[in-house]
Amino acid sequence: MHDFDKLWNYNEPGETEQKFRAVLTNSNDQENAEYVLELKTQISRTLGLQQKFEEAHKLLDQVEAEMKPEYPIAKIRYMLERGRAFNSSGKKEESLPLFLEAWELGVEVKADFYAVDAAHMLGIAAPQDQQLLWNEKAMDLAENSPDIRAQGWLGSLYNNIGWTYHDAQEYEKALAIFLKALEWRAAHEQVIETQIAKWCVARTHRSLGHVDKALAMQYALEKEMQTAGQDEDGYVSEEIAECLTLQEKPQEAAPYFLKAWTILSQDIWLKQNEADRLSRLQKLGSIKP
Repeated sequence: MHDFDKLWNYNEPGETEQKFRAVLTNSNDQENAEYVLELKTQISRTLGLQQKFEEAHKLLDQVEAEMKPEYPIAKIRYMLERGRAFNSSGKKEESLPLFLEAWELGVEVKADFYAVDAAHMLGIAAPQDQQLLWNEKAMDLAENSPDIRAQGWLGSLYNNIGWTYHDAQEYEKALAIFLKALEWRAAHEQVIETQIAKWCVARTHRSLGHVDKALAMQYALEKEMQTAGQDEDGYVSEEIAECLTLQEKPQEAAPYFLKAWTILSQDIWLKQNEADRLSRLQKLGSIKP
């Protein structure tokens, strides 16, 4: 059977949806029932990433109706995607019991990869005072699992734990874990993820008051991406602008604020959830010499 998970491109959910539907068309529901149910859960995930939550839930309703006790992996994946659909649409409370059940079943059947996924989602959706606990559970399982796929979660988990510390204003702890994430990403030759990890380290230096160091790191990251022929990154531009503002250089910061607004204002999630942030970028980007 085709390993359809290899077709995932999380940055292009619409394109991934079409690939998954092509695989589904060529699949035999009777011969590969659990496989087909798993595939449908991932199609629902592509829909959620496109903000098509009603369609995602309708497809998951089909999966739920066809679920059987002898399909534990399909059940775990169903619960994960139902939970993600709720969480991404702002219904965190409804997502929590689904993620918890997915975690418990994953541990029970030793499906470490999916158990880590469930714990990592609880680290995002659970109340703030429980997030670190769940991320640490996920990290402990991933670090000690013989499953290479489960170990592959570590970069994301280090990142999530770093932001949990950062949100709690424990910046030294955040920096330590972000540096660990950077080391892990670089060792696994994950180019884009390594760049994100560098951004996180630089952002935390700004929070610690190391503005000159933070700015130098963001400039270096901007140059690295330009040299590689990558698209400009709105978050890098935003951070450069914030650092320049702290250095009391509003005229130098303005074009970076404008660049950040131009790029980030195209993000559907930011438009829906961080309108004030985008408005501020636009305002600060309009400063004239």
